Amino acid sequence: MTLRILLVSDNYPPYIGGAHRQTQLLGKELQKRGHEVQVVTVWQPGLPEQADDNGVTVHRIKQLRTWLPWFVSDKQQHQPPFPDPISIWGVQRVLESFQPDVIHAYGWFTYALVAAMGSKKIPLLISGRDYAYSCATRTLLYKKRAPCNGPQLRKCLTCASHQYGVVAGWTAVLGVAAGKWQLRNKVTGIHSISTYVQEIIERDFLSQAQSAGSHVNSEGSHSIKAVIPSFRENGIDTVRYSEDPTLQRYVEQLPATPFILFVGALRKVKGVEQLLAAYTRLASPPPLVLIGTYEEDTPQEFPPGVTVLQNFPHRAVLAAWEKALFGVIPSLWPEPLGSVVYEGMSRGRAMIGTKPGGHTDMIIDGKTGLLTPLGDVDALTDAMQFLIDQPAVRERFGAAALEHAERFTAKVNVPRFEQIYRQLIDATSSNTEQHNALAVER
Repeated sequence: MTLRILLVSDNYPPYIGGAHRQTQLLGKELQKRGHEVQVVTVWQPGLPEQADDNGVTVHRIKQLRTWLPWFVSDKQQHQPPFPDPISIWGVQRVLESFQPDVIHAYGWFTYALVAAMGSKKIPLLISGRDYAYSCATRTLLYKKRAPCNGPQLRKCLTCASHQYGVVAGWTAVLGVAAGKWQLRNKVTGIHSISTYVQEIIERDFLSQAQSAGSHVNSEGSHSIKAVIPSFRENGIDTVRYSEDPTLQRYVEQLPATPFILFVGALRKVKGVEQLLAAYTRLASPPPLVLIGTYEEDTPQEFPPGVTVLQNFPHRAVLAAWEKALFGVIPSLWPEPLGSVVYEGMSRGRAMIGTKPGGHTDMIIDGKTGLLTPLGDVDALTDAMQFLIDQPAVRERFGAAALEHAERFTAKVNVPRFEQIYRQLIDATSSNTEQHNALAVER
């Protein structure tokens, strides 16, 4: 059955980000499977309000501040944690013209979507790709230091003010709190990208009664919960990117000898400082390569043996994985999942990650890689030294990682989304029929 599917996301390529790319990949794969797909996302300066992305129509919706020139810059625009009136109007126009069978939404743009839906009975699946539906900073870190044990108004106001400033912090907290109530009453399905994210959604977004299984929202709709991981594109496993002549200018920037590889934003929350500290403690270490973007809190200096590379396209990053010894992703925050991990695994590389968080869904400790506690430099040093000193174990982990990475492919996971969409449509249709029958009886 062909479906009209509307994907709603806070952001979308060409801006880089795991959630951005997942929305694009999902739309692309659904369109290949015969569905009609459109995307609603935030308008960005310099980009058209509507575009065709290989058969997927992308609507970039403006915000109230878009009409106020002093608020617009050339930096990436973000959706606020409340229903922006201009965004509501823009989404309403898309709903009227597209008439979707099902809506799949991620992030704070969902608040504008729900307001735009009004009384429309359209099945709504929301995705937990981070902690946006319960955490005003979206990181689940209290004051950027330690994993949060759950929302409390005073604590959230203090934490968000610490990150954003008082006015923006309080606005974010109150917006998320109001949005939580709004979504609970409208959502018909909840998707999490990892078991850890699902646990946090059950703890911080759903009530205790709802977390026991499926729940019923205020409109009586049966809500389905599922864990489906992010995934990589079909057909990339047979490609050797390091041998692609179009990528040679990137490959030539890599060390001539095998190296340890980190991929991600060069931020404190990604554990870059801990990684550098651990690296300086290693005995006879190979080179360490960091591929990512500079941020406000990026270290100003790097130890000898460290190479920092920017502006690597995705295919060039895959080429780098093929030349790496192993990967290290030492995040300080509980990663919702971390697509970098399974991408490294897909190139047959052992990975070092952190716990708690979504890394535990990908890295089987002692089989496909190693897991270390968040922020533990000693444990991180020991794990890196172990993989350096034990090449046979490293190769065995890499082979197991390559096999395990098959679980994170489009061919495995896109059909699972299709199944959920159809379940939600059937449940909503059944609920509407029951509601109409009761109305007739009355």
